Amino acid sequence: MLPSGADFQQDFFSLFDLPARFQIDAAALERSYLALQAQVHPDKFAHLPEAERRLSMQWTTRVNEGYQTLRNPLNRARYLLSQQGVDTQEESNTSMPTDFLMQQMEWREALEEALQSRDLAALEELERRVQGEVRFLQQQLAVDIDDTRDFTAASGIVRKLKFLEKLAEEIGSAFDELDS
Repeated sequence: MLPSGADFQQDFFSLFDLPARFQIDAAALERSYLALQAQVHPDKFAHLPEAERRLSMQWTTRVNEGYQTLRNPLNRARYLLSQQGVDTQEESNTSMPTDFLMQQMEWREALEEALQSRDLAALEELERRVQGEVRFLQQQLAVDIDDTRDFTAASGIVRKLKFLEKLAEEIGSAFDELDS
């Protein structure tokens, strides 16, 4: 049985029966996801006509897309902002506050030094610092989106988090390089 009262146009929060907020109950998202997957999984429709099997696949895709969007804080923030008509301008607006850019330069230099000296402890410390900054910015996103509804400020934080996401990927690659 496909989700009752649901349509492909409903937003992901409605699909998972969650409030449209940045701060979400991750356990509730998980429970709702599993319940929806149990309803729409293609195996349940294998014996039915092609049209119903196709609809099941479409719902499965929609549920998976929604789950992936809402469980990732950066994707969830982008989604919430897009629902408010806010373009985060991640590709076109790369201007950042000077202090943030200086911090980025410092961290990239630390990454390069840790790689060159093969200093695993320095790399781990850098990873902890970046993760701490990510957590801080995510907390600020919750305030800006959920409490003050300052979507312009939230958009700037999303751009910062994109920079940090890339840096975290580079740190992960550095760990891989040092492990080899």
